[in-house]
Formats: sequence, structure tokens, C-alpha cells
Amino acid sequence: MAGDGAGAADAHSDYWIHCPRFTRIARIIAPDDRIVLIGCTCEQARLLAKRYGLTALSHYNPPMGFIRDPEQVEACVRFVEAHSPFRFCFFAVGAPQQETLAQALKSRGVARGMALCIGASINFLTGLERRAPRWMQRLGMEWFFRLVNDPGRLAQRYLVRGPRVFSLLRTTDVQVRPRPVLSPAVTTGAGTPESVAR
Repeated sequence: MAGDGAGAADAHSDYWIHCPRFTRIARIIAPDDRIVLIGCTCEQARLLAKRYGLTALSHYNPPMGFIRDPEQVEACVRFVEAHSPFRFCFFAVGAPQQETLAQALKSRGVARGMALCIGASINFLTGLERRAPRWMQRLGMEWFFRLVNDPGRLAQRYLVRGPRVFSLLRTTDVQVRPRPVLSPAVTTGAGTPESVAR
């Protein structure tokens, strides 16, 4: 957190977290890495620890609506800080709660490690939710698949709050930079790249 990054991921960009074969997690996270997991059920946390052999997983599941209770937010932040330093802290409490927690931790500067806002990824990893078919994923339509399967929870987010971002485009100064032209390189016998003039 302090000195490290906090990032947000959605159902498309965090595919590595919940890919069907789970191979990438095993290559990134070692069994003895200190992991802090905020959100999901105790059963899901146990399943993750068992599936990946995680021996240093610390889990805290704040109550529903915790973000509106400063004491509950403080309890969550203190839990993360108490388990610092960590390799990864996964916030799986949904947007914008997880981003609010990440910002609070960053501003306090106590926690040390990489924090990632991962949304519903744990639900995919543990089989609570299923991914959209590959063709929908490739078309960027996973949001629609999730909306159809859980309209009560996602309709407000996807159809009311989400489109508000488009109104910001009118006030945003977008500058497209030209791509730098790189000269082709060849490898010399010694293995060092060398520019080729044309």
C-alpha cells in the first residue's frame, strides 16, 4: 500500500484470477505467501486455502453495508494493517467499497504489500458464479451475461450508475499521442541488440 500499488480489476481484466484451470495463481502465489482476503464467506476462504495450499491466508468478511458504518470500516482497515506486511491483499467486497478501503489504507500509510480490488473474482474461483461463454468474453459482453443472471443486484450498477461515466467525456480533455517510431533491432553474436539504420 504505502509505496506499493492498489489496483482495480473487473470481470474481463482479472481473467487470470479466475481462469478455469487455476494455473496462473499457482505460478504467482506461493503457498507460504502472506495473503489478506477481505470479503467472501468463510467457506470460500477455506476452499481457496485448500485448493491452492495457502498456509498464510488471513480472512475478514465485513458485514453487509459496512461501508456506511465508520466503525466497521475502521475494523476492516485495522484488520489489514494488523496482517501487514503481506504479499497480496485482495479486496472482494464490490465497487466502490473496495476502492474506498484501498484508498483509506493508502492514505494511512501503515499497510505494506500489494492490494488489488478484485470484485467478484472469488465467486468465480470458488464456483459460486460462472463465467460467461468464451464468445461473450471475447466480445466484451460478460457484463451483459452477469446482468441477465443477476438483474436484482446488477441492474442499478450497470444500467443507471455505469452510464454516468459517458457524461464525463464531454468535460475530459483526451489527448492521443502518436506512437514513437522505433528503429528495428537485430541481435549481434554477443547477444546485445543493435539498431539497424535504413
